[in-house]
Amino acid sequence: MAIGLLATITVQEGKNAEFEQAFMELTAQVRANEPGNVFYALNRSTSNPQVYKVMEQYASPEALDAHSKSEHFQAANQKLAGLVAAAPEIEILDAITG
Repeated sequence: MAIGLLATITVQEGKNAEFEQAFMELTAQVRANEPGNVFYALNRSTSNPQVYKVMEQYASPEALDAHSKSEHFQAANQKLAGLVAAAPEIEILDAITG
């Protein structure tokens, strides 16, 4: 069963460009190395430019687990940790696919 994830991330003032660059590098790694990833998209809030939403979908819960354990995800988290204002809010969703 496909699974979705919505992460809300608040970035420190003045760190947006650095955050976006690091996240786009992670996105490229996810797309190149995770066949179980259906999509991985970063979006910035129009009402608060410090808030980002990451929309993700995986073919299975196992694919999501593999994502969180991947080297590229672990390395990106090290870099991103210094750019965010707080821990991300994570919501796991049941994906509706047809």
